[in-house]
Amino acid sequence: MLKTRKDPKFILLIISAIFIVMLFTLDRSCEAKGETKKNSKYFHTLQEQLVKDGFDRDLIKIIYGNSKVTFESKGVSLFFVHSEGRLDYDQYTVRSQIKKARRYMKRHHADFFQAQKKYGVDKEVIAAIILVETQCGNLLGERSVLNTLSTLSSLFDFQVREELWKEISDTPELTRENFDRKADKKSKWAYSELKAFLNHTTTEKIDPVKIKGSYAGAMGISQFMPSNIPELAKDGNNDGSIDLFNHADAIASIAFYLKHHGWKPGLSQQMAQKVVHHYNHSERYVDTVLKITKLLKG
Repeated sequence: MLKTRKDPKFILLIISAIFIVMLFTLDRSCEAKGETKKNSKYFHTLQEQLVKDGFDRDLIKIIYGNSKVTFESKGVSLFFVHSEGRLDYDQYTVRSQIKKARRYMKRHHADFFQAQKKYGVDKEVIAAIILVETQCGNLLGERSVLNTLSTLSSLFDFQVREELWKEISDTPELTRENFDRKADKKSKWAYSELKAFLNHTTTEKIDPVKIKGSYAGAMGISQFMPSNIPELAKDGNNDGSIDLFNHADAIASIAFYLKHHGWKPGLSQQMAQKVVHHYNHSERYVDTVLKITKLLKG
């Protein structure tokens, strides 16, 4: 028999349901507060510095109050052990990879044609960079750009630095002296990138918490660092915004980046090496990109 609203059992059922909802909400609230407290421990000094440098206090409070914004010691530890020389660049020059790049160029033919025409940069070198950086847009990185840059930036705070050292001090071949030297350098660099990142996401009305990228904080199909966006990123599809996760924008941005650093039609091999070196300072990276470029033209 259907219970009526006056039935005591029905009333008890409603009260129980309300209590469960309140308990769940309280639990989530406590979890969020715990996360915020954790963030405050690591990011308090960083937040104050951002406000001091002109960012809106309420905005910063909202961003760092998000439970998804955390101190990522595991990801950041790669900065202290990562080596470009260990990467297998030969994997990008095999036949299957070249075919993948050709299919990508065909799929986005109009965007490549427009970029080459407008900026005078060979479409093949643009495709080569996208292949190496993100497998033609298929591997964009899974780490929070905000968390990565915030964690590195916060290392200017000695107490925060000590916390990270405790977690990675047993890393082979990493001495305290080298750790401090890298922490000094990387915290300054990351803070500059963090400010550029927050400016970009604010301008484009993007939630900074949702952006994923590489372990270094590079983002999008082009894997631009945030500081490159204001000057070098381009609106390839002319929709009024810059979105490096959009193929047209990424292709145009890489083309302009290379032009900005000296790429011209018919440039020499030596000059091409110098230009691509601006994109990535690894000699093996440069050689691989130019080898792919040659294979795509062949």
